[in-house]
Amino acid sequence: MAKQDNYLTIERDDPTYRPVESRIKDFDPVKGMLSPSDIARQALRCMDCGVPFCHMYGCPLGNRVPDYTEAVAQGQWREALDILHSTNNFPEITGRICPALCEASCTLAVNFEASSCQHIELQIAEMGWEKGWIVPEPAPIKSGKRVAVIGSGPTGLAAAQQLARKGHEVVVFEKSDRVGGMLMYGIPNFKLEKEILSRRIDQMQQEGVFFETQVEIGTDLSARYILSKFDAVVIASGTPLARDLDIPGRDLEGIHFAMEYLHQQTRLVLGDDISSDQLIEPKGKHVVVIGGGDTGADCVGSVIRRGCASVTQIELLPKPPEERTAQNPWPQWPMILRTSSSHLEGVERRWSLLSKRFEGTDGRVTALHCVELAWEGRKFTEKGGSETVFDADLVLLSMGFVPYRESPLATDFSLELDRLGNIVVDSTYRTSVEKIFAAGDAVTGASLVVRAINHGRECARSVDSFLSESQATGRHD
Repeated sequence: MAKQDNYLTIERDDPTYRPVESRIKDFDPVKGMLSPSDIARQALRCMDCGVPFCHMYGCPLGNRVPDYTEAVAQGQWREALDILHSTNNFPEITGRICPALCEASCTLAVNFEASSCQHIELQIAEMGWEKGWIVPEPAPIKSGKRVAVIGSGPTGLAAAQQLARKGHEVVVFEKSDRVGGMLMYGIPNFKLEKEILSRRIDQMQQEGVFFETQVEIGTDLSARYILSKFDAVVIASGTPLARDLDIPGRDLEGIHFAMEYLHQQTRLVLGDDISSDQLIEPKGKHVVVIGGGDTGADCVGSVIRRGCASVTQIELLPKPPEERTAQNPWPQWPMILRTSSSHLEGVERRWSLLSKRFEGTDGRVTALHCVELAWEGRKFTEKGGSETVFDADLVLLSMGFVPYRESPLATDFSLELDRLGNIVVDSTYRTSVEKIFAAGDAVTGASLVVRAINHGRECARSVDSFLSESQATGRHD
């Protein structure tokens, strides 16, 4: 076991980022990795807490952070990988894009810099691939049961892999042309290379998972057909509907949803042809991104790489504090100002701005009119005489997602929805319809990839129990 006070003598060391001037010329990864020896040294900083908040409070997956960290510190990389895979199907993905809730709840973070939980996780996963330790794990015995998984985002993929390894025949239906959902089309290549996702998909296919793309359930295939062909159904369709902005001028050309733009950028990076009349072109334009979250930041980095003249990101909410407030104590997630790698590449960020109307010429957007807000708690008032006008040849709406209450899928399956439009499930992820389960953002609303993976794993456990019970009792619903 490592000395519990190593954090006093070993400073935290983070991977370096590529220089801004070079990384904005391509869509390659912006951040490097520490060497295995450096990561092993970082692992020594873990305090081996009696109550590990990183694992018990921070990580939605329940990753056994102290256990895999100690294994790395002792040079037991293969053991560390096994520990990591016991709770997480895709550590090479979460190691890249998770906001590291584990580190925010690390006990060291109270007075020192947190343990490098996420970097250690990523290095373990990548060593597993490099050494050939990560291989297909097909089930030795088949159950004879068939499961349909609707949606191939992190929830659907995790559920599909867990169910296939239990011996069930799994078919994943994806309405897009590629597998991966938000992982494929919602996250830029400079944050998550698509080859990283593809190698996991290959592994799953070798484990017996079938993928059917460009199939929308409720439109291309009916609920009746799915229910007649499968013993259980997992709905992992996410939250596909973006929140719109209903203000004057919204119908002008040049205003797009963020996901529409990011989807197209991934297609371009992967070599797809986009017709000129469909291309969303930021080159030489003044771009405004409405919405201050991660998706908005991804848009910022993407338009900069495409040669925009300028980019401004605006947010309705007030600017977060630089440090925790007394109302936001450890181990809660710190509600503080966050600056992503994209923000460092050249963007103007503004807060407390309410979009009022778009202005245009010849049917195309040319400007966005906003007013400044004064916040009192959770309420705001508009400041008189504070109108601000931004040049805007291209506007990207990145204001979150809302449930798709009238979706063909929910309608065709006659699913019960809550007042917000999320699918209603019980504690075992069962919906109001027999043998249909649901998990992930379709149930909770938009959330994090780590929560989505956890939902997929937990849902798969419930589906497996359901199938085992029905097999034992001879039920055929």
